[in-house]
Amino acid sequence: MFDKLASVEARYDELAELMARPEVMRNLALLQQYAREQSDLADIVAAFRSYKQAQAALAEAQVMLNEGDDPELRQLVQEELETQRTQLERLEAEIRLLLLPSDPNDSKDVIIEIRQGEGGDEAALFAADLYRMYTRYAEERSWKVEVTNATDNGPGGFKEIVFEISGTGAYSVLKYEGGVHRVQRVPATEARGRIHTSTATVAVLPEVEPTAVEIKSEDIRVDVFRSGGHGGQGVNTTDSAVRLVFKGGTPAEIVVTCQDGRSQIKNKEKAMSVLRAKLFAREQERKDRELGVSRLAQVGTGERAEKIRTYNFPQDRVTDHRISQSFSNLPGILDGNLTKMIDALVVHDNAERLKDSGIG
Repeated sequence: MFDKLASVEARYDELAELMARPEVMRNLALLQQYAREQSDLADIVAAFRSYKQAQAALAEAQVMLNEGDDPELRQLVQEELETQRTQLERLEAEIRLLLLPSDPNDSKDVIIEIRQGEGGDEAALFAADLYRMYTRYAEERSWKVEVTNATDNGPGGFKEIVFEISGTGAYSVLKYEGGVHRVQRVPATEARGRIHTSTATVAVLPEVEPTAVEIKSEDIRVDVFRSGGHGGQGVNTTDSAVRLVFKGGTPAEIVVTCQDGRSQIKNKEKAMSVLRAKLFAREQERKDRELGVSRLAQVGTGERAEKIRTYNFPQDRVTDHRISQSFSNLPGILDGNLTKMIDALVVHDNAERLKDSGIG
């Protein structure tokens, strides 16, 4: 590991030297390329240099301990040794994480799809609860939420809702939410007070640049129709809604609908963005299967047995089954207080990646 760190530090210094050369300073594109590369290395180089400083301080303190006779001084040196050892352990753990390959999608915006699973109207209400949970979380982080398509199911529920969350690092934290969510509670319409179990599926897709996925015009059918969505006055008076039917690949058909806006052109652009994200995710999943990659978050089918998380109202508890950890204050979590749970998932994911990486 430390041989690799030394080469990373050498490259960092080399980039500083390259950017100081007159011919590079005159080449804006090359200068920006070097600057981006150096910026990507800055955190790990800073951690490595701090580690070397802590090592030197530890060695110096050890010499003082070996040569000193004054009991009071030896006590102070011993405390310094413990401080530096703790610092080294912290820095080593930080460096190991920094050496892990980053997910290239982490900086991207996300497209989230929530669909009711088993449980009828109660499942649709739960889908709406999850939508509110993610929008509240996004609001806390000053992220933008924009609905692409929504299909109601009775008062307050959704058969399906698709929306985009835009903000720095949105995918890096929300990617762990993909999968089947299960709720256990007494529905408001349940006269006998029986606990019902319902599910909703959540898919979290990174937004994909138009050039990243090729979609041939002959592989899609474009339907336009009158919107029945929530777009406000005028939204359902023109054929502004767009449905894209992708006919290529396996599975043979992907359907994407966008009807939340008034403009047919903008609705088509949004629908194409969702379709690109779906195709990108499908290809990534195929590669992961071929490589035997195990992901923390998987998109399920909505069956109760395929749950990643259970929201248990009678016990005021949310349990994430992937990390076997429970969290209290269920109303607060559904109000967007997801930070503690997501942090636990990130820690678990990093630990698993470190174990698989062989860094050490």
